[in-house]
Amino acid sequence: GASPRAAMPVWLRDCSWRQTASVVYLVVPGQEGRRLLGRPDVFCAEQYLKVHAPPFLFEAFLWAPIDEARSTARLENGSVFFTLRKKEAALWDSLLAPEVDKEKMQRIREDAVLRAHEKAKEETDAKAVRKQERSKCALEATMKLEEAERKRIDQLKEKERQKATEEIEQWKEQNEKQKKLQERVPLQLIKKKQEENEPRSSSRGAARTASATQRAGSAGNMFSDKLEEESVPAPRCAGTIQLRFTPRVFPTALRESRVEEEEEWLQKQAEARRAINIDLAELGDLSEEEKNPDWLKDKGNQLFATGNYLSAVSAYNLAIRINNKIPALYLNRATCHLRLRNLHKAIEDSSKALELLTPPVPDNANARMKAHIRRGTAFCELELYA
Repeated sequence: GASPRAAMPVWLRDCSWRQTASVVYLVVPGQEGRRLLGRPDVFCAEQYLKVHAPPFLFEAFLWAPIDEARSTARLENGSVFFTLRKKEAALWDSLLAPEVDKEKMQRIREDAVLRAHEKAKEETDAKAVRKQERSKCALEATMKLEEAERKRIDQLKEKERQKATEEIEQWKEQNEKQKKLQERVPLQLIKKKQEENEPRSSSRGAARTASATQRAGSAGNMFSDKLEEESVPAPRCAGTIQLRFTPRVFPTALRESRVEEEEEWLQKQAEARRAINIDLAELGDLSEEEKNPDWLKDKGNQLFATGNYLSAVSAYNLAIRINNKIPALYLNRATCHLRLRNLHKAIEDSSKALELLTPPVPDNANARMKAHIRRGTAFCELELYA
């Protein structure tokens, strides 16, 4: 069957207009009782106007150029009211340009459409530039927050290190004092014993002299002297007491307030060692340092600071293989993926970090905020706003 023919438009020729030296006021349609149906499509160019409200169509090839950027149009009571700003202040002889043939009309239409496309492209490019600038600002703000958090953590670590060093020094000083006191006490006891024994030895010498002069005496006196001699104990010898301490993994002294924290650290290290032993053939060449996820995290942070994002990702990957329960590893790797434009991977790592940061408590509020910011940045870059 034949295809349906397109409905011919109804051309609007009637309009009313008035002007000043700088403005033209135009109403379409201008006759009373006639109204445009629906919401009309209005197109305005430098020397061309078009109003299309099917089935009605209005076209005007203007007498002189207008400033379309400053001109306006509004719909009221079924009519379109134009306020057209002239480029040059002068009164027009007529609204429409004289002697415009079909070829010139077509050329004016094409020029107007081409200019409109170019303007739309410029606006799209400007919008893309603004969007890129906003994304860059968001990323810079995220990096500043991370840098401030990293500095805060470093300061806390330095304070803890100084505190631990002071405790070790105090412990050493106390041990030295106790050792000197223990060495001094036996010497004082020996001197006191010797001082006590000196009068006894002198009295024994006098007794022996008396007994030698009176050997003809009774035998009972001799036996009593021997018994007295044997009853005096000999001076005790000086000795050294050996002290042995329970072996510990940590170099600091045992403190009840840190027992739970130390046990948790040892448990994490045990889990990491078990994870390494599972894949010993592949990780067998690693040193003891490289098997420590905390050391690998610090190494990844250093590589990230130098702009080597791929190497930083490799360091975080190895640390996650060793211990996949540390949220900071996923957060840092998500930042690297953002820099490398691996947006889907950044979303996955941020989501994994949020899973590990449960339940939400004040201690992990900053980490959860970072995870939401990085995931939101990745969604914005992918233009997934909903």
